Amino acid sequence: MLMPKRVKYRKPHSAPRIKGNATRGATVVFGEYGLKALEPKWITARQIEAARITLSRFIKKKGKLWIRVFPDKAITKHPAETRMGKGKGAPDHWVAVVKPGTILFELEGATLADTQQAMRLASDKLPIKTKLVARR
Repeated sequence: MLMPKRVKYRKPHSAPRIKGNATRGATVVFGEYGLKALEPKWITARQIEAARITLSRFIKKKGKLWIRVFPDKAITKHPAETRMGKGKGAPDHWVAVVKPGTILFELEGATLADTQQAMRLASDKLPIKTKLVARR
């Protein structure tokens, strides 16, 4: 599972909303085709891993895959049946902050039909609407 080796702050602030469109990471750079996010959302490390496994299993050794998002924000939670107060909870899982326009995955070396099918299967694992984009 993806997570940072170390972070500057263990418990970051949890911003209530994700404003604006992506300016960085919004173009296909490495591969021929990319999976572009159309909605703002936190995507967990488990969801990224599930989509990665789906893509790599479908493409097999026909193509190369790049993951363009990394979960570097810790989300904290209190244990179940704990009373209110007593400070902020312990880090529970990691998320990547995704804005509309962010390229999530890139593929190269597979046919267009295979890429469309693979990206559709991967997008089913993600909690946001996505679309397939080609390199310009």
